[in-house]
Amino acid sequence: MASEDANREGFRIQAFYCAANGSPIYARIATALAEALSRDSLVGARVLGWPGEPTRDALPLRLIGGLHALVLAGADDALAAVFRGETAEPAAVAGVLAGALVRHDAALLPWLAGPPQTNEPGRSAALMAGLIEVARAAGPRIELLEIGSSAGLNLLIDRYRIDLGGTVVGPADAPVTIVPAWRGAPPAATPVEIVSVRGCDVAPLEATDPAVEARLAAYVWAEEPARLARVRAAIAMMRARGVDLVRADAADWIEARLAEPQPAGVARVLMHSVVWQYLPETTADRVRAAMLAAGERATPTRPLGWVTMEPDRALGHQVIRVRTWPGDGWHVVGTAQAHGRWIAPGMAEGGDGIALPKAARVRPS
Repeated sequence: MASEDANREGFRIQAFYCAANGSPIYARIATALAEALSRDSLVGARVLGWPGEPTRDALPLRLIGGLHALVLAGADDALAAVFRGETAEPAAVAGVLAGALVRHDAALLPWLAGPPQTNEPGRSAALMAGLIEVARAAGPRIELLEIGSSAGLNLLIDRYRIDLGGTVVGPADAPVTIVPAWRGAPPAATPVEIVSVRGCDVAPLEATDPAVEARLAAYVWAEEPARLARVRAAIAMMRARGVDLVRADAADWIEARLAEPQPAGVARVLMHSVVWQYLPETTADRVRAAMLAAGERATPTRPLGWVTMEPDRALGHQVIRVRTWPGDGWHVVGTAQAHGRWIAPGMAEGGDGIALPKAARVRPS
């Protein structure tokens, strides 16, 4: 059940995730917010009275995204010093944040209205690791379907050059090259030919709109400038040539796509990253059912695949999982940092995890 204590704890859980993903400044901010939140502002009262599950709703990242937007707009020098890591003493950080919530109350409130849009290019590397496994099992030609596409940055996956420990996929002249730290033996070189890419989102964003670009930038963690540069370069690619992204419910859309005729010799593949937690249970159940039914119809000449990058919420890492039909069930390809900074084949050692409230746990696809 929602409560003020549970909502504060959501920020402590987010601090664990930030620390686990190599972002100490954001871990410090999330920890300080857990203590600094009060009902002195409308935004503070809204957060403390949040009716949903704060971790599953990504409530801390909604608020921190709004604070970062103020920093990027040059609206608060004291807040900027916190985000640069210059103000680091816990009490000082908490004081700055408490004041910012009051000073910028009206500007921050809208950031609580929807989940963060962080479906960003680095995740394409993790998804490509999964697609290589699909290509190995089902052949190189892939028709790609993405749900929860957000602003569509991962729909550019066929136009990025992706280097997975020396195994390279994608055009040599790509404007964006993604090179995660690969922790282990690289995947075997396998031809991957993406013949089409389509996506949907229940509330898609137009990345080429300057206001949307600013919003996406605000969700990039401040201590990751290279990631911000990559997001902006990907948006420039979209300005040069757009993507096939439509507004639709994930279950409605995937049911319709799976009912379409499938060319022989092409694997139809569903992919998604950090999406499953946001789907209503009824929607997730329909997607599962649609994929299982399509899997029963799949043949060696018209195979089906499913590639996911979704969090192990207890450990704070992402798990890359793959299933193909015909096939023998789910396989873990690897684990990855939340934004694709590193990828490790197999299940990486996660160290000590964190206890999650039951409502924050998400049943995997």
